[in-house]
Amino acid sequence: MVTQLKEITRVWPKIKDVFVVPHSEQEYKKLVDLVDNLVDEIGENESHPLASLLETLGSLVETYEAQHVPEMGGDPITTLKMLMRDHGLKQSDLKEISSQGVISEVLSGKRPLNLRQIKRLSERFNVSPSVFIGES
Repeated sequence: MVTQLKEITRVWPKIKDVFVVPHSEQEYKKLVDLVDNLVDEIGENESHPLASLLETLGSLVETYEAQHVPEMGGDPITTLKMLMRDHGLKQSDLKEISSQGVISEVLSGKRPLNLRQIKRLSERFNVSPSVFIGES
C-alpha cells in the first residue's frame, strides 16, 4: 500500500485535473467532454485499459447530475423510453443507433446498450453518455 501511495503521489500532479468532482457547470462540461472522448477511444472494447477510467469518471458525472440536473428517469432503459416518448420517436426512428430488432431487445431488457450505442444516443438526444450507463 505504501508503494502504491508513493506512485500515486508521483503521478497525481499530472492527472489531478481529470479526477475533479465538478462543482460548476464549466467543470461538469469539461468532464462530460472527457467522458465523450473516452467513449470514442474505447469504442465497444469493454476490456480496454481505460474502461475503468470511463466508469469512474461516469460516476463523477452521475453525482453532479443527481445534484444539479433534473432526473431523467432512473435506469438507462427507462430514460431511453422517456426520451423516445418526449421526442415522438418509434424504434424504427433510431436506425443510426442500431437495427430495429436490437433496439427492441434493448427496450425489453434482453440486451444491454453497448458503448457505441450509448455514444450515439447521447449525441441524438444531446445528453451526457452517463444517462445511458448503468444497469440495464
